[in-house]
Amino acid sequence: MSKRTRTMRDKSAPRRTVAVDGPAGAGKSTVARRLAARLGYRYCDTGAMYRALTLKALRTGISPDDAAALGELARETTLTVEGEHGISLDGEDVSCAIRTREVDRAVSQVASVPEVRRYLVALQRALAAGGGVVMEGRDVGTVVLPRADHKFFLTASPRERAERRQRELEERGCRVSLTELEGDMACRDRFDRQRAVDPLAPATDAIVVDTSGKSVDRVVKELLDLCGLPAREGDC
Repeated sequence: MSKRTRTMRDKSAPRRTVAVDGPAGAGKSTVARRLAARLGYRYCDTGAMYRALTLKALRTGISPDDAAALGELARETTLTVEGEHGISLDGEDVSCAIRTREVDRAVSQVASVPEVRRYLVALQRALAAGGGVVMEGRDVGTVVLPRADHKFFLTASPRERAERRQRELEERGCRVSLTELEGDMACRDRFDRQRAVDPLAPATDAIVVDTSGKSVDRVVKELLDLCGLPAREGDC
């Protein structure tokens, strides 16, 4: 197939929505970002939105248990997704500030508040309007985009997920024991799966993909094959 023919096919391809869900450390952020680049789609990290709001709550002294105050905080907050990696909180780039253990430990509680979820789900749906988006999180396929064209739920062994998270933290200069991380992630998993509102669970029509022992490229290729959509050539 000539480059001209391939380009014409890419332009005429449907702009679909792809949901990528899963627990922390399953590789969904890296995979979803790479998948979006290969498809020429927009990437949206819904978890970063909850993290940004959690960061603001911690900064302002609002307890993760104070549902009323968190709901009000959400309504007064401006969140902007910027490019592939960035998120802005009331005009401030907090892309790095939201990736701390303090935020890790509080985000599940903040994300369990119904008013917070309603506010952010509406924002996420607006971002996905018109298609051409790969959106990742914990409830994209079940709640945010229940009619997404393609739904994936990524998982991995508890030890591998903790090791991945440990590497991420070490790259930021934070050293944490693997045992401690496994404990933190187990608590967060339990909280997310058992929460009354929008719990973490694969959609009934989602394809579950175990990423244990697989490279990012291998998982991305697997998802591309399952989507059956034309991808850009080369690495992203």
